[in-house]
Amino acid sequence: MNKLKILNDPIYGFITIPNSLIFDLIQHKYFQRLRRITQMGMSYLVYPGAHHTRFHHAIGCVHLMQQAVKVLRFKGVTISDDEETGLYIAILLHDIGHGPFSHAMEHSIVNNVSHEEISLLFMERLNAEFNGSLTLAIQIFKGEYSRKFMCQLISSQLDMDRADYLKRDSFYTGVAEGNINSERLITMLNVVDDELVVEEKGIYSVEKFIIARRLMYWQVYLHKTGLVAEQLLIRVLKRAKELHDLGQKLNASEALKYFLNNKISIENFNEETLEIFSKLDDYDIVSAMKDWQNHDDFVLSELCKMIINRDLLKIKIRNKNIKDKSLEKRTKALMEVYKITKEEAEYFVFTGTISNQAYQLKEKRITILHKSGKTQDIVKASDQLNLKALSKPVTKYFICYPKDKL
Repeated sequence: MNKLKILNDPIYGFITIPNSLIFDLIQHKYFQRLRRITQMGMSYLVYPGAHHTRFHHAIGCVHLMQQAVKVLRFKGVTISDDEETGLYIAILLHDIGHGPFSHAMEHSIVNNVSHEEISLLFMERLNAEFNGSLTLAIQIFKGEYSRKFMCQLISSQLDMDRADYLKRDSFYTGVAEGNINSERLITMLNVVDDELVVEEKGIYSVEKFIIARRLMYWQVYLHKTGLVAEQLLIRVLKRAKELHDLGQKLNASEALKYFLNNKISIENFNEETLEIFSKLDDYDIVSAMKDWQNHDDFVLSELCKMIINRDLLKIKIRNKNIKDKSLEKRTKALMEVYKITKEEAEYFVFTGTISNQAYQLKEKRITILHKSGKTQDIVKASDQLNLKALSKPVTKYFICYPKDKL
């Protein structure tokens, strides 16, 4: 069977599958599930084109990693065939642990288990199935491999993950501000003292990359409509779990029922749980919400109707903390209109915070390599005054409440 297939990608054109092991991993049911997980959660309620999946993104990352390996080898960096395959596997599977609607469900379906932890569990399970051929990839993914630059290609402030998702999300949303030149960035990569660096000629591409990331967060990932839809989705599952604990019958797929029935944390995330998690995707949640919008429970049915019909809560974003008085006033008004309890009203009236930090000065910094051989953090190397400002986290506060009733 020909396993060196070619895929046609709207962003990069033709993408080749580098070897038969990568092909077999792509064909595996765990990876095929990513076709049913949207990359950007509820953002399609704002940007109708944002229906691309985690599958798209992972394949794009492998393509960029192939380019990076080619560039680094051309510049004299030794990368063995095993290391090359390890890099491809690690980047291919870096998001395999995402649950339905990507980040929206991360802490709702399971208790404080991140998608990275679940990705690792999937990789270990696949490693057993593929006779240990993922061992090196797992080391790189965990950041434990001796060659630091390889870990940086998977996870850093300028990794192949970010290089793909910014360009891809910009393309599918139509938000041009996020369109980075990932090919140029990769062409400028090099390795000094086992650390990933960007050659001085690429400094403006890096500046554009950091600014694009900041704009994409405010304009797309933290867009107020997507934000409120995500909050409602989290509350749908919270309410469903509450009702289930009270003994109320809820129609749902077997996989979703399992997570409503059980409190799952990293300690009890066993092989059986992983297998059931691998059957859970966006369709389970949408199907359940379509059914639950006719449920007797006022809170659950209203929350589901809001998402299904895109009739969302009003959201206001402020630079200062929302006063308790404002929250109490709206909660009381809603209790009176619908004759519901304070606990029930709090599903529709709530506050929260969002934060955006385009560049982190202390963590996994982006290093510029000058012609003299000297290396320097991008913030110091850049004449773009904004970069230091972009390294400070900006926090905003939001309040959500029903628009038509209050």
